[in-house]
Formats: sequence, structure tokens, C-alpha cells
Amino acid sequence: MTSLRNAPIGIFDSGLGGLTVLRALQKQMPCESTLFVADQAHVPYGGRPLAEVQGFAEAISSALFAKGCKAVVMACNISSATALSQVQSSFPGKIAMGTIAQGALEAASVTCNGHVGVLATEGTVKSRAFTAALNSIRAGLEVTEVACPRFVPIVEEGRANTEEAFHAAEEYIARLRANEVDTVVLGCTHYPFLLPALQKAAPFVQWVDPAQPLAEKLQRELNVAGLAAEQKTESRNVYYTTADPDRLRQQSALFLNCDAASLCVRSAYWQEGVLHLP
Repeated sequence: MTSLRNAPIGIFDSGLGGLTVLRALQKQMPCESTLFVADQAHVPYGGRPLAEVQGFAEAISSALFAKGCKAVVMACNISSATALSQVQSSFPGKIAMGTIAQGALEAASVTCNGHVGVLATEGTVKSRAFTAALNSIRAGLEVTEVACPRFVPIVEEGRANTEEAFHAAEEYIARLRANEVDTVVLGCTHYPFLLPALQKAAPFVQWVDPAQPLAEKLQRELNVAGLAAEQKTESRNVYYTTADPDRLRQQSALFLNCDAASLCVRSAYWQEGVLHLP
């Protein structure tokens, strides 16, 4: 059990968005080690067929469990929508978590007028996962989901703090404003990086980032399972990308506000539908 307690938590996303969840987990559980996978060879997931995304998510989850992870977090809403239930069935007794349930719970609890907006990728909106989750938690909610295809490329290319980001935020929020939403879920883990632009465009709403409630939920599950890291353990964090490791190192250092040289970044690669984490 001691070896399992000190095993890492696996976290993955199509790109940089998962760093918002990683950051929340590291803050909530500083003794935990992590393996982070950015599938940047396939970013963005949002416009891809849902079955294709499901395949990516199942393969990455399998690779992380095979690498010895004690839990896997899908820090990607479209992966959570398409693959979470299948991964949980394929790995009984293992902890596998997604982002949608915690975001929906938080939004349902804080909305005052019952009008909830969701900003997400095209695939997540197509899945209607947030609408289903919100309605299952609180009947009668009016949910408006808006696809934001411009957002992920803006974040991945380092343009989150630009006029382009603000104008994109204004465009997407206009569709929510018409429905008088008072609470908006950031339905893609890339989107918290755009909060300054979003808050400027819509100071009238409450923003829900699923990362923090997800971190709290995972901590509770690890405690119940007796898998929380020992307090004396020194955490170790490894980053994998299916694209350019040097680029991920610089991007991660910027978003995590740390020294790039301190980050352990490695290459991962796909081969015949299997993800390899050397």
C-alpha cells in the first residue's frame, strides 16, 4: 500500500489546458507526484469526431495506468464526456475522474436565477454532457451551451492576453447575455487562461472553473481509498507531450510561473493507436 500511496496521479489533456487542473491539484495536494500528458499532436480535440476523441482518451488513460498511476484525471471536458464511463468500466477498482460532474455541481449550487451558460469546445457542446449533468443535479435549470472554436488556438499559441482574445470573448458571451445567464461554466480546461478577457467582457456573471472542486473531490477519494501520499514524500512531476518537448517546457513554465529548466519534460509517441510513455 505504501508504494501505491507514493504512486503518481496521471493527468491528461489535448494540450495546455490541463495545466489549469494540474495547478489546482498541486496546490490542493502538494505532496502528490504527477504525470501530465499533453497530446499536442492532436490538439485541438474540440472539432474532431467524438469517437476519435474517445479513442485518444481511452488510450492515454490505459498508458497512464500501465505507467503505475494510482488515479487518472481527464483534464479535458470532451474526453470526460466521451470516455470517462468506459475507462471506469475498463479499470474497475481504479480511480478515474473527469471535469464535467464537478463543474456542473458547482454551477448548479451558485446560480441565483437558474440560467447557466457553458463555454466549451464544439465537441463538448455537441455531446450535450453539461446540459445533461446540470439537469440531473437540479431540475428546471435553463442551460445555454456555446461552442468557442477560437479559444483553444489562442491559448496554445500564447495569445491569451491580447485584444484578439477579448474580441473572441465578447463574441461568444453575446450569445449568453441574450439568455440572461448569471453563471458560466468554463467547459474547457484551456479557458481559465482566458479569464481576464472573459471577466472584462462579462463582469456581470459568476465564473465556474471545475479545477478546484475536482482537486478537492480527488483528495477525498484518495483519502477514502487510503492512497493519499505520505506527508513526508517529496513530490515529483513529469510532463509528456506528443509534440515538441522544448515548446511544452517553455509553455508550461510560463503558465505555471516557474523556471523552465526545472521541469522534467519528455516525449511521448503514438504507434498504431497506442500511446507510449518512455
